[in-house]
Parts: sequence; structure tokens; C-alpha cells
Amino acid sequence: MDYQLVIKFWRPSLPDEAFLATIEQELNQALGDTAEQEGHDVGPKEINLFMLTADPRHSFRRAKAVLERLGVTHGVSAAYRLVGGAEFTSLWPLRAMRRFKLP
Repeated sequence: MDYQLVIKFWRPSLPDEAFLATIEQELNQALGDTAEQEGHDVGPKEINLFMLTADPRHSFRRAKAVLERLGVTHGVSAAYRLVGGAEFTSLWPLRAMRRFKLP
């Protein structure tokens, strides 16, 4: 698994912080062995989920279906990079206005 996929949630877009556990569990089931959850970080404005994957675009398509079903696609952005890399490639939203970065 050569890539790190990061899904960023803006905190106001989530019902509460406990919802994070539900999202992680649903993503685990949907992604199976195509992605390995690496953890998350919780900040005052955003929550980032980290996953390792061999195919970040495919993994995000599967993850996006889960997020849509849970009704949490608003306020979400996603990007990937090589493990240990610095440059992110944005996946969502399709025409991101800002560069994807971690705090």
C-alpha cells in the first residue's frame, strides 16, 4: 500500500464527534482489505481520517458511496499522497478551490 488517502471533515458538517466512530466502522466494512485505516486526528475545525491503500481513487469512490449513504458529503474533502510524501493530489471536491493541506 503505497498511498495515504486522507478524508477531511469540517466539524460543523458532522452531527457530533461520536459520529466519527460510525463513519470509521462503515468505511472499514465497505473498503475491506483494499484499504487499511491508519487512524484519525481531531482538531478544532476539522477531523482527518487516514488510510493506506494501493489505489486511492478506487478506495475513495467506495468511501464516497458510504459518505453519501450517511449524508455527510457536505463539508468533506479528500486527497492522497505517496506514503511519506508532501504533495497531495486532490480527489474531492472535483474542482477544489484551495490546495489540500493538513494542519
